[in-house]
Amino acid sequence: MSESNSVLKSYRFPIILLCAIALGCVIGAVMGERAVVLKPLGDLFINAMFMVVVPLVFSTICSAVASMSSMERLGKVMKSLVLVFVVTGAVAALLMLVTVTLFPPAEGVHIEMQAAGEIQALSTPDQIVKAVTTDDFVKLLSRNAMLPLIIFTIFFGFSLQALGERGRAAGRGIAVFADAMLKLVGYLMYYAPIGLMAYFATLVGDYGPKLLGAYFRAIVIYHVATFGYFFVAFTIYSWWATQGKGVRTFWTNIIPPALMALGSGSSTATLPINLEAASKMGIPRDISEIALPIGATAHMEGSCLSGILKISFLFGIFGLPFDGIGTMATAVTVAVLSGVVLSGIPGGGLVGEMLIVSLYGFPPEAFPIIATIGFLVDPAATMVNATGDTCSSLIISRLVEGKDWFAKAMAGRESA
Repeated sequence: MSESNSVLKSYRFPIILLCAIALGCVIGAVMGERAVVLKPLGDLFINAMFMVVVPLVFSTICSAVASMSSMERLGKVMKSLVLVFVVTGAVAALLMLVTVTLFPPAEGVHIEMQAAGEIQALSTPDQIVKAVTTDDFVKLLSRNAMLPLIIFTIFFGFSLQALGERGRAAGRGIAVFADAMLKLVGYLMYYAPIGLMAYFATLVGDYGPKLLGAYFRAIVIYHVATFGYFFVAFTIYSWWATQGKGVRTFWTNIIPPALMALGSGSSTATLPINLEAASKMGIPRDISEIALPIGATAHMEGSCLSGILKISFLFGIFGLPFDGIGTMATAVTVAVLSGVVLSGIPGGGLVGEMLIVSLYGFPPEAFPIIATIGFLVDPAATMVNATGDTCSSLIISRLVEGKDWFAKAMAGRESA
C-alpha cells in the first residue's frame, strides 16, 4: 500500500493535469464548436507561460553555469562523460528519427490553426547565423529568439564565473531571481488544470476525435521505440563497455533502479539505488559518484527520444513535410540539446518545448500540444534516463580505465 501511495504521490500533479485534459476532451466532444466560449481561459494559461519564459531561461541557465565548479580539475572523467552523454543522446534521437520517418505519429491528421512560421532547414551559413544570433540585444528578449538567448546566457554565465568572487556574487543574485521565476511558474501551474481543460475542450470541439487518435498513435510509437532502445541499446552499450563479459551483470543489477525510476518518475529519487547497482557492477566509485549525480540532471536519453517525437508530431499536425537532411539534422540537434544540455537546469523540459515551438516558428497553441505528450511519456522516459546514466558509467569506466577494466574489477571483488 505504501508503495502505491508513493507512486500516486510522485505522479499526483501529472495525473491531475491528464484528468483535466481528459475532461476538456469530453467537454469538447459534447459541446462541439460551442466549446469556443472556453477559449479565453486556455489562452490565458498559454500567454502566461510564454510571458515568463524569457526571464526563466536567462536566470536558470545563467545561475547554473555561473555556480558550476571548474571542469579542468575533473580531467579525463569529465571529458569522457560529456562525450558519452552527447553520443548516447544522439543515438537515441536518431533511433526515434528513423521510427517517426517510418511511422509518422500524426499521419492523416491536419489542424488548421494560425499558420506556422516559415520552417526551413538550416542548410546555409546565413540561416545558421540567424538561428543562433540576433542583430540587437533587445531581440533576445523574445521567445522567438530562444536559441540565441540560450547561447548568450551560457556565455554570460561563463563570463561571470571568470570574474571570480565578484562574478559569484552576481551569480548568487541571479540564482535568487531564478528561484523567484520558478516559484512564479509554480503558482501559474495551479491554474494549469483549468487552462489545459479549456484549451483541449476548444481543440476537440473544433477538430473532433482525430487529435485524440493522433495522441494514441504517438504514444504507442514512443513506447515501442523506447522499450526497444531500452533492451537493445543498453545491451550493446554494456557489451562494448565490458568486452562482452558484463552484460549479464548489468541486467541482473539494473532492474531495481529501472523499476524505481518507472514508478517514481524521478532520476534523482533513483540515484541511491543506481549508486548501489553501479557498485555491484564494479564501476569505480570516483566515476559512478561523478557520472550518476550529473547524469541524474544532465543526461536524458528518454527526453532525446521524446524530443524527436514532439517535433515530428507538430510537423504532422500542421501538415508540414518532416523530411530533408537539414530539417532532420536540426531536429536531432534540438533533441540532444533538450535532453542533454537543457535537462541540467530547473524547468529544462519546459524550456526544451519552448525551444521547439519558437525555433520552428510554430504558433503558441503548439506548446500545450507537445507539453501533453511530455506528460504521457514521462514514466518510460524516466526509466530510460536513469538506466542510461548507469550504462554510461560503464562506458566511461572503459574509456578511463582501459578495455580490461571490468575483468580486473570482478577479479578484485572475488579476491576481496
